[in-house]
Amino acid sequence: MTVRKILKYGTPSLREKSKEVHKVSKKIKDLVIDLLDTMYDQNGVGLAGPQIGENYRVFVIDVSTGDEPLNPLVFINPKIIKKSGAFISNEGCLSFPNVYVDVRRYSNVMVKAMDSHGKSFVMEAKGDTLLTKAIQHEFDHLDGVLFIDHARSRFEIEQALAQNNLPPLELDKMIEESELEKEIQASLTEGT
Repeated sequence: MTVRKILKYGTPSLREKSKEVHKVSKKIKDLVIDLLDTMYDQNGVGLAGPQIGENYRVFVIDVSTGDEPLNPLVFINPKIIKKSGAFISNEGCLSFPNVYVDVRRYSNVMVKAMDSHGKSFVMEAKGDTLLTKAIQHEFDHLDGVLFIDHARSRFEIEQALAQNNLPPLELDKMIEESELEKEIQASLTEGT
């Protein structure tokens, strides 16, 4: 359909909670196509409705790489129903050009959602995979949460934002994740 403009960090609507989709209408199906077209155009792994100014609970992901065929996944009204484990994920975001930082993520997630035909499905992503990261990253967008809110180092993210002429970190939005951090620290000490 259309490659849309991706909203950059600092746009207030990126911090808003998205609306539930009550019907997978033509408007929602068009939104899914626009999300996919925009994500592929920008060589992204995932894109959520709010990033193109559509605050609906919809996101798309494609973790195929290299010569693999495209494998678009559509999530409408997703809910994370199970999560466990912890790892350090180095992430970026299309709304934050050239910004990459280490964040805390769950190692395993189970998500329930609808596809673009309104059919319910459950998907499990296990281990420190790109799919595991992408589901959590895009899901957060639907609640106005950004990947920098999970940053392990406040100073690392502040420096990355400043270097890329993006607004400063919103300290009040940072998420205290002591349990995840404890689990990450335990796994790091086991590895030594």
